[in-house]
Amino acid sequence: MDNWEAETLNISGIVDDSIVDGPGLRYTIFVQGCPHGCPECHNPQTHSFEENKRVTLGQLMSEIKENPLLYGVTFSGGEPFCQPAPLYDLAKRIKENTKLDIMAYTGFTFEQLVEKSKTDEDVKNLLSVVDILVDGKFILAQRSLELHFKGSRNQRIIDCKKSLETGNVVIKEL
Repeated sequence: MDNWEAETLNISGIVDDSIVDGPGLRYTIFVQGCPHGCPECHNPQTHSFEENKRVTLGQLMSEIKENPLLYGVTFSGGEPFCQPAPLYDLAKRIKENTKLDIMAYTGFTFEQLVEKSKTDEDVKNLLSVVDILVDGKFILAQRSLELHFKGSRNQRIIDCKKSLETGNVVIKEL
C-alpha cells in the first residue's frame, strides 16, 4: 500500500448510484465541513468541520472501480474546496484509471476559486481536474425544483476546463 492509499478524506456520506448529482449514474461523495451556512441547505448535517467519518482514498477508488455503470464521480458537501488536496489526489487517480468525469458542487463562485487558486496550490490543482463545476451558494429565494443539477437560479453549471482555458465562465448545457 502506498501513501496515496492511506490518505484520508473526512466525509458525511456516499451515494454510490446517484442520478440527481450530475449527468448519468454517479458515485457521489459528500464531504464534511462547509463555511457557507446557506439557509435551508439540503445537507445541513455536512456543515460541521468536526471529524465525522474518515475514509481512505484507496477505499473510495476501489468502490468507484467496482461499478462499471458509472458515468462520473461527484464531489458535494459540505464544501469540497475545503478539502482540496485529498480530493485532487482522488480525482487525479480517477482520471488516470477510468473514463469517468469529475463534477463538483461549491458554494464559492468560479471567480472566487480562481482568485483563491492564485495563492492556494491545492485549490488550483482541484480546479484543474474538475470537468463540471456547479458554483454559488444556495439561495432559498431563488430555489426552483425545475432546475437540473442545481438548487437555485443563481447557481451556474460551468465547463471548468474551458473556463480555465479562456479565463471566462463557459456555461455547460446538461
